[in-house]
Amino acid sequence: MKILITGGAGFIGSHLCDFLLEKGHEVICMDNLITGNMDNIAHLFGRKEFSFVQHDVTNYIYVAGDLDYILHFASPASPKDYLMFPIQTLKVGALGTHKALGLARSKGSKFLLASTSECYGDPLIHPQPEEYWGNVNPIGLRGVYDEAKRFAEATTMAYHRYHGIDTRIIRIFNTYGPRMRKDDGRAIPNFITQALSGQALTVFGDGSQTRSICYVSDLVDGIYKLMNSDVDTPTNIGNPEEMTILQLAEKIIAITESESAIAFKSLPEDDPKVRRPDISKARKLLGWEPSVNADEGLRRTVRYFKEQI
Repeated sequence: MKILITGGAGFIGSHLCDFLLEKGHEVICMDNLITGNMDNIAHLFGRKEFSFVQHDVTNYIYVAGDLDYILHFASPASPKDYLMFPIQTLKVGALGTHKALGLARSKGSKFLLASTSECYGDPLIHPQPEEYWGNVNPIGLRGVYDEAKRFAEATTMAYHRYHGIDTRIIRIFNTYGPRMRKDDGRAIPNFITQALSGQALTVFGDGSQTRSICYVSDLVDGIYKLMNSDVDTPTNIGNPEEMTILQLAEKIIAITESESAIAFKSLPEDDPKVRRPDISKARKLLGWEPSVNADEGLRRTVRYFKEQI
């Protein structure tokens, strides 16, 4: 297939580029590099099946020739990034999704939207199944990301129903691994960077809030299975292995063999208290579930960060 990946120079997008090229597909990587990094895809230049286009997908998207699939991953994804770029985050969720779907319609392409567990907000149901509508503060600081993705889902389903576009929606839960930025702002890169440099690990609140962390190779495998399925409604992909933020910090201190302490700070606005995917749908319809446990995934990620610091 000939596949366009928007946001292809980002953390997840670049791993998708690698994976799809190894599967024998032709990949066009498109990114405006607001949060993407050319270093993530530098090793792919020179491959005839790979091309890079620097472009802001909130503007008209041009791709020459046929196009089989569009994977729409363009968006700031960490709280630090979308608080720094709130308007751009809203625009890429709304205008970027509209432009990408318009391209899918004109090319007759299949379309996969990278949505997020943030659609569930600070959930009142635990774990979160796809049928749960969420508990989101639309005007809170995090609303620029949450509502951009919720709007993107609504737009995708409208194009599916009205124009007959063959669409997929993946709701991605917390994912980690190599190529995360040191200054990403999310818990795992923060903790690893702090532990390796001997700084205190910053835990917000009392650390009792939970997260379920999925290693990036498992996520990419889930994306590929969803791409090749006929499941056209939102599907959770994440690791249901749940732990508290404090447990995560302690685990990273142990893996890095750091002597860092833990420093507690006030909890950010609208920070979810619990987060864990119900992956029954992915298990049943895709035959997917994660295979990399937290200890192994974190060890791999720590090795990457040691090379970067």
